[in-house]
Amino acid sequence: MEQKILEKLKMVKFGDLIHIFKFLFALLPAMFFRKKHKDLWLICDYEMEARDNPYWLFRYICKHHPEQEVVYAINYHSPDYRRVAKLGKTVPYGSLKHWIYYLAASKNISSQKGGKPNAAVCYVLEVSGLLKNTRVFLQHGIIKDDLSYLYYKNTKMRMFVCSVPREYEFVRDTYGYPKGYVQMPGLCRYDNLFPVKGKERILLVMPTWRKWIAHTVSDSVESVSSFNETEFARAWKHFLHDPRLQKILKQENMKLVFYLHRNMQKFAPHFQSLSDTATIAVWPEYDCQRLLKEAECLITDYSSVAMDFAYMRKPVLYYQFDYEQFRKGHMGEGYYDYEQDGFGPICSNENELIQALEKTASEDFCMEHQYTKRCDAFFYYHDRNYCKRNYEAIKKLK
Repeated sequence: MEQKILEKLKMVKFGDLIHIFKFLFALLPAMFFRKKHKDLWLICDYEMEARDNPYWLFRYICKHHPEQEVVYAINYHSPDYRRVAKLGKTVPYGSLKHWIYYLAASKNISSQKGGKPNAAVCYVLEVSGLLKNTRVFLQHGIIKDDLSYLYYKNTKMRMFVCSVPREYEFVRDTYGYPKGYVQMPGLCRYDNLFPVKGKERILLVMPTWRKWIAHTVSDSVESVSSFNETEFARAWKHFLHDPRLQKILKQENMKLVFYLHRNMQKFAPHFQSLSDTATIAVWPEYDCQRLLKEAECLITDYSSVAMDFAYMRKPVLYYQFDYEQFRKGHMGEGYYDYEQDGFGPICSNENELIQALEKTASEDFCMEHQYTKRCDAFFYYHDRNYCKRNYEAIKKLK
């Protein structure tokens, strides 16, 4: 543990040093502030965004529990700022005031491990034990892989939210959290997760990210060739250009929306040449949950968005052309086996994917019975009480 903290300290940048001074300046005001605000809850997602579980929990609290003092940390230049500010109180993300609230709050709640005034400085303070505060991890999705960075020794979080029994058991038994720290109220955003009919029929394609690409390949103009040479770029571009795909889209009168993972959005311009055959969706113009709700079919690879889609009992197709490399370079295997547990057919090459799509189209984009059975066995809740359960569980924390 000491070694990891030392490694983090070596990675401290100039911007982090500024936050060290903010932390020091905030200490005294935070002590007085906490005496007056004894049960303040501080909530956040990413600095520039409010669309995930924290937003829906904040919305629920403001509407149903106005007696609870709660503040949302967000950058005032975020495209989501006004929507949050209409609900309740906000604080500028990363500001001195954010630090004061962070130190004074009785509960710090986020969907991101780094959801705090400064990820590097707060990591050292929290994991070293220098700062003891009650932190709640609302999560970003349903965990299915072995994510060592979320082990208790690497987070020291007080409450870890899970959504389904198998995930809960896996995290509880593997991640090293003390008894009672892992709970299963579900993802807050699921309160708003239900199918809606959009203006157009949508085939949604959402591949997840790849560490070995996102961290090593630049998004500069000079690096166009290096990104295009990756198996990731070649596979997806070839599929999107496949005339058989165009035929299906034309026959079904569907629009294809291609939405890269947040950590791969910088590569979106590399796909713009496909604009006449696919809509290249970019943040913040497109909202992920809205797309999931409107789409009739989802093609992904390893992304947990497949679980959100399957929750609505809509068909999922997996395109896993680089499985071994993904396991070696990105995420280790967890409890989830795609062959046994997946919510749709697994395709290792383009021909298999096209055939699976043709079959799904011929069945009017309905999820097959074998996969609906898996959904019934996998998901525990199917209601609109996710925020309520999270609020009540957090309220009980001492």
